[in-house]
Amino acid sequence: MITVSLPPALDPAEIERLIGGRAQVRLVGWDFIEEPVDADTADLDVVVSPFHTTSPTPNPTYVGLPAIAAALPRARNARLVQLLSLGSEGIADHLPPGAALANAAGAMEHQTAELACTLLLALSRGIPHFARQTAWANSRTPGLWGKRVVVLGHGGVGREVVRRLQPFETQIVRVARTARTLDDGNVVHPVTELAEVAAGADALICTVPLTADTRGLVDAGILSALADGAIVVNVGRGAVVHTDTLVAELESGRLSAALDVTDPEPLPAGHPLWKFPNAIVTPHVGGNTDAMRPLLHQIVAEQIVRVGTGAAPENVLVTPSSPDRGRGTTTQNAPKERS
Repeated sequence: MITVSLPPALDPAEIERLIGGRAQVRLVGWDFIEEPVDADTADLDVVVSPFHTTSPTPNPTYVGLPAIAAALPRARNARLVQLLSLGSEGIADHLPPGAALANAAGAMEHQTAELACTLLLALSRGIPHFARQTAWANSRTPGLWGKRVVVLGHGGVGREVVRRLQPFETQIVRVARTARTLDDGNVVHPVTELAEVAAGADALICTVPLTADTRGLVDAGILSALADGAIVVNVGRGAVVHTDTLVAELESGRLSAALDVTDPEPLPAGHPLWKFPNAIVTPHVGGNTDAMRPLLHQIVAEQIVRVGTGAAPENVLVTPSSPDRGRGTTTQNAPKERS
C-alpha cells in the first residue's frame, strides 16, 4: 500500500478508476497550504504537486515557490514528486532527499502548439484589426504562405508547432540547444546561431524553457534582426523574451507579438503590453483545453501504478542522485527530449 497526495485540481475517484486495482493505493488531499487530509506528510510515498508558479503573485489555484519550499521537504519519505506541468522552475531546490521529480510530459504539448499557431495565424491575417472594425473595410494581410518562421525550441511543444505549420507551406527554421540533423534530413540549428537564422525572418515562435541560458535570450539583437513586420509568438516562458525591448519594438510598430506567457506574470493591469493594437496577450492558457484534465489524470494514475508496483516512474527530470538537484536549475523539457 502506498500513500499518494493529490491536489484539488484532480479527482480522486477518477484516479482510482484509472488505477483499476493495479496497485494498492491510499489517496489523500493536499493543496500545500492546509495540512494533508487524513495523513501525515511523512507517510506520503508520492506527492502530486498543485500547479505552481515562480510569480510572487500567483494566479488562483496556483501555489508559489514559498509554499512549495515550506511543504515539499515535510514529505521526507516521498519517492516521487509529480508535477502537473511541463515546467519545473525552482522545484528541484526543495525536493525531499529520496524523491525523484517528474513532469507531465504528454499532457499539454499538442494544445500549446495549437495555441501558438492560432496566435501566429491571427496576427498574420490581421484578425485583431478586423475584429475591431465596425464597417466593411477590405485590406491585404501578410498571410503565412512562403514566410520564413523560426521555431526556437525542438522539444515536445516545438516539434508539435513544426508539425502544424508544415501544411501552411512556410519555410520552417528549427533552432534548439543541440545542433543535429533529423531523420527526415531537416537541420536543427544550435542556439548559438539564433541571431544568424533570425535575420530577416518573418516570425519567431518561442517554445523553450526558462533556464539560466535562455533568460533574456530573445534580446535587442535578436528582435532587431527580424524582418520589418515580423511576428513574435511566445508560448514558452515570459522571461525568455526581453520585455522592455519587445515593448519598444511594438511601440514603434515595427513588430507584432502574441504572448501566452509574459514577464512579469500575471501581467498587471496598466502594463504597456495591454495597450498595443499589434499585440495579443493570452493568460498562460496554452495547455488549458478540455483535453488537459483527462490527460493529467491518465499520467498521474500511470505514475502511481508504476511506483506502487516497483517500476521506475516516467518523465523523470531529477533523480535523488542528480547533480542538478538543489542547484537552482530549471527546465521545461520532457526528459526524453532535447530542446
